[in-house]
Amino acid sequence: MTTTSATAVSGQSPSTIRLRKIAPHLGAEVTGIDLALPISDADAKTLDDALAKHEVLVFKNQKLDVDQYMSFGRVFGSLTVHPFSTALIDRPELIVLDNDADSPPLSTDQWHTDEAFREKPAKATILRATIIPELGGNTVFTSMTAAYDGLNPALQEFLCRLEALHDFKVFRILHSRTREGRQKLVDIEDIFPNQRHPVVRVHPVTGRRAVFVSPQTTKSIIGLRDFESESMLQMLYQLPKIPEYQLRIIWEPDMIVVWDNRSTQHYAPRDYFPERRRMERLTVGGDRPVGVNSGTAAAAAGDVAPKNVGRYREGLARPTDSLLAKG
Repeated sequence: MTTTSATAVSGQSPSTIRLRKIAPHLGAEVTGIDLALPISDADAKTLDDALAKHEVLVFKNQKLDVDQYMSFGRVFGSLTVHPFSTALIDRPELIVLDNDADSPPLSTDQWHTDEAFREKPAKATILRATIIPELGGNTVFTSMTAAYDGLNPALQEFLCRLEALHDFKVFRILHSRTREGRQKLVDIEDIFPNQRHPVVRVHPVTGRRAVFVSPQTTKSIIGLRDFESESMLQMLYQLPKIPEYQLRIIWEPDMIVVWDNRSTQHYAPRDYFPERRRMERLTVGGDRPVGVNSGTAAAAAGDVAPKNVGRYREGLARPTDSLLAKG
């Protein structure tokens, strides 16, 4: 595997950070840095740039207390509070995922990018294992930039003109079982209304294009009839499943993994039951996704659907509807 060294900044000591690629399309193991110590601005930039380039960073043998772990997370930006996940009372940014057969995780075994239901989806996620099962409990990542690159150019061009509607739909079950919960959903919908994001987003650092839809949050493609939208989404949902685009992380004690939600999706199988798996997650706030052209970007700001898309009303429109509209 290819190994690279961080470039020293003028006037500062040479960085000891080393990066080793661990898969063809994404993933690098980072060595030469102790995350329990203060991280210089130069090393912070090196890590942030490496995240954009490699999409997934793996740090092994990092013994950190909770405060050191959260301090490391802030290297990549401001930490956010998840509106639906269980967190530590005194540290609401720290999500605790403690699961076994009696307390299974919610939809982690579904390809997704974190928090795409937000107006500004997560930039990055940091995860560490505190309790790992003897077998299973891996996390699988897919490069959605590689997935886009693998598409037919004609399909790429078409997708770049589209937007999708995103919702916190996977979390609705948490409040849908009782009348009180359903009433609370109304308030949550006001806080987190459906968001329009480009189907293909442009990475703000690398400029690479990534497919940005997943079954966990995507409701529909705007401007397409129901059956068109569903068919297109089901095709796009197959892309993360292609092994050539993937990286599988086998968790080890004191391992930390950081991934770029702007360019990846991930999947965590529930293959470790009845054993226990306990993880601690931090999430870094991101930017509003931007599409390939100004038309998509304008639509993301609330304008109409991209030009020449959505000539039929949403829903299963009949062919005669377009003729009636002309009259």
